[in-house]
Amino acid sequence: MEKITYPKEVLEKMQEIVDNCMGDAPPYCEATCPMHTDVKGYVNLISEGKYEEAIKLIREKLFIPATLGRICAHPCEEKCKREEAFRQPMAIAALKRFVADNYDNENLWQLDTEDEKNKKVAVIGAGPAGAQAALDLRRKGYKVTIYERLPVVGGMMRVGIPEYRLPRNIIDFEYSLLEKLGVEFKLGVEVGKDISFDQLRKEHDAVIIAVGAHKGVIIPVPGHDLEGVHHAVEFLREVSLTRKFNIGKKIAVIGGGNVAIDVARSARRVGAEEVHLICLEDKENMPAHDWEVEEAEEEGVTVHDSFGTNQIIGKDGKVSGIEIKKCTSIFDKDGNFNPQYDENNKKLLDVDNVIFAVGQGVDNSFVAEGQLETQRGGRFKVDPVTLQTKIDNVFVAGDASGRSVIAIEAMAEGRKAATSVDRFLKGEDMYKDREFEGTYETWLEKDVEGEEDLPRVETRKVDPKERVKSFTEVDLGFTEEQAKEEASRCLQCECKLCMKECEMLNDFCECPKDLFEEILETGEINPKIPYSCNMCSQCTLECPKDFPIKARFMDIRKEMIKANNGKSPMKGHNAIEVHQALGYSKLFNITKAANKSGKAKRVFIPGCSLPSYNPEAVGKVLEYLQKKMPGTGAILKCCGKPTKALGQVDKFKERYAQLQAEIDRLGAEEIIVACQSCYLTISEYSPNQRVRSLWEVLPEIGLPEEVRGIGKDSDIVFAVHDSCSTRDRKEIHDGIRWIINELGYKYEEPPHTKENTRCCGFGGMVVPANPELALRVMKRRTAEVKSDYMVAYCAACRESMVKGGKKALHILDLIFGGPWNSKSEFPGVPSSPVKSWVNRYKSKRAIKKV
Repeated sequence: MEKITYPKEVLEKMQEIVDNCMGDAPPYCEATCPMHTDVKGYVNLISEGKYEEAIKLIREKLFIPATLGRICAHPCEEKCKREEAFRQPMAIAALKRFVADNYDNENLWQLDTEDEKNKKVAVIGAGPAGAQAALDLRRKGYKVTIYERLPVVGGMMRVGIPEYRLPRNIIDFEYSLLEKLGVEFKLGVEVGKDISFDQLRKEHDAVIIAVGAHKGVIIPVPGHDLEGVHHAVEFLREVSLTRKFNIGKKIAVIGGGNVAIDVARSARRVGAEEVHLICLEDKENMPAHDWEVEEAEEEGVTVHDSFGTNQIIGKDGKVSGIEIKKCTSIFDKDGNFNPQYDENNKKLLDVDNVIFAVGQGVDNSFVAEGQLETQRGGRFKVDPVTLQTKIDNVFVAGDASGRSVIAIEAMAEGRKAATSVDRFLKGEDMYKDREFEGTYETWLEKDVEGEEDLPRVETRKVDPKERVKSFTEVDLGFTEEQAKEEASRCLQCECKLCMKECEMLNDFCECPKDLFEEILETGEINPKIPYSCNMCSQCTLECPKDFPIKARFMDIRKEMIKANNGKSPMKGHNAIEVHQALGYSKLFNITKAANKSGKAKRVFIPGCSLPSYNPEAVGKVLEYLQKKMPGTGAILKCCGKPTKALGQVDKFKERYAQLQAEIDRLGAEEIIVACQSCYLTISEYSPNQRVRSLWEVLPEIGLPEEVRGIGKDSDIVFAVHDSCSTRDRKEIHDGIRWIINELGYKYEEPPHTKENTRCCGFGGMVVPANPELALRVMKRRTAEVKSDYMVAYCAACRESMVKGGKKALHILDLIFGGPWNSKSEFPGVPSSPVKSWVNRYKSKRAIKKV
């Protein structure tokens, strides 16, 4: 077959699918997660009790799952569709913690690295950003050294997050992965003091600055310089390292975020008897999580929401109180921070210490002035894509790179910096393919209408009266039963509707986009793929975008025919070529006028499969039509659908023209067809001709009197199989069921029926091209049917039901061959192609005799 050059319009239609298909769209949680953890995957595994597999999947992206399961601000949960629909998001972080706590086996950790590279990288800071950067670079074979001025690993997670939220042994355990991989730690080494920044640069090929934001901020309100005024960073660091702080008995915490809550709750644990939290926002708009505020209040913290600091009051140089005033608004009309107060609404609080938790800055004093560009808060200016500074081998990640980040965002920044360093040291393009780093908007569309509102499972907590007595962990996590219950709430957001429905697509791709993307990129595709499509359109029916996949495969078939000298590239289709040649030979065709005039007011066309199956029924139908509708003739000739299905456009036009010539010769005003393929083909290519299905006509003229009620005593319940080619023809569906009712037989509807019917397996000429797939399609169709008996109104469909393991009849068997019961001998499949052609010849004789 010659190389195919697809027409522009064909490529444009493929491109539309590639651009808009949602089959590869990540769920909202995964796209929102800065590290793109496969949340849907591991939550599903937890729901199935596959915990070891779940933690393995998590560790593909996260090296500190137990840590994040406790302290992650979980932006993923904010984008959860259960949050959107019911304000009850999945407890994603808690589920992660459950498997990490109970099933994370360090002996199974992935310790492989690439071949050693003769390059060294220094990372300043052992927080989540620095650790992630070090981990990624070490896996790539670089020698990595982390310089950390603290005596412990973890950065702000270690000295900024209280121990009652994050036990320190968890951090040490998970960070041990880096040491196992060969990352060198130099703890208690302060860059700029113990080693200069310039020295570090000289000794390493690249440097990543990941120092975090450890510089506290104190607002210069009156009294800010009194003894007893502290900032959150100082307080939390000291408490984390020593579990002590001379805080006094009554304190005020200024701020409304999670750090302020951590300070307030920690203060209760180091001896404060009264803790007042003062924030500008009202409770509904506090930056802190609702549950954090609730737990703080449970522990005795008093929240003064919608208040700001007027002044800190002192006595003998020490804090003795704080005056606060009502905040009426925080932002001006342009959205700028500009708090306004009611000066007549003030409160005086009796406190002996004040802690500001209103933000943090970066300590950049280790870098010489002007050496690197900096901005507000001491943060470094970097290229937003690469995180590179103006010194080409120096990169910045985490809080130091320009904005305040949560732990999971810091890790993503670390990974981003590591990618840049790797490319920089290899001399590669640092900007290529980086649009999906960090959080992004998914192109998935998920409809949650009709989903059940299931309540979120809450984790177990230590009693508030007990938890303030120590730094013992407050949240006890899920039990196994709770974890499975919570995991089962997941909606498993994805767009795989076509994949769930189509056997063929699952054999060749993850989603349709993959197939057409390959053609657009390479111009090539395995011929077996387009010729394995049943052309049933079920994928389009399921697709929320209504992509006509069938039409695109048909485009490909047509181009393959052109490139292969007019023949199908599938060897199995030689049988179709033979079938079509015989189907148009005089030996098996006949045109019968209604009378001696050589004309017919209407013509009955039985198609190909019915005459090859039941010649007696063909003759009886024509005889009955002539009786009830005088002036009815008949044409036994193929409509050319098999030729058309192969993509042989020119040959089909020639063959269809032969059928049209016979119709014109009879002068027929109306065509009555028994074959659904004929119905569609003639309707499309003879648009001025009135075309009706036999199954529409019989309800109009009635059934033969002698067969009405013939099946009323039958012990059979027939499952009705509707043909996919006429899935949208309600009049045909109704007609078939009317016939069965008139005959007196009982019937049932399969799960997929009428407009939602499934293909029988014969469609699209798949049987000779991919017989194994065709058989699976047949068996899938019959497997969903309860009854052992089926009835179809297409002879090919009937045969496929038999191949699928059912006893099956054509609707005309019920009319002209009954009565039928469980003891009747049901027809099987043709014993050979010869038998089918013998029947076709008998059909010709039967028509001739009428």
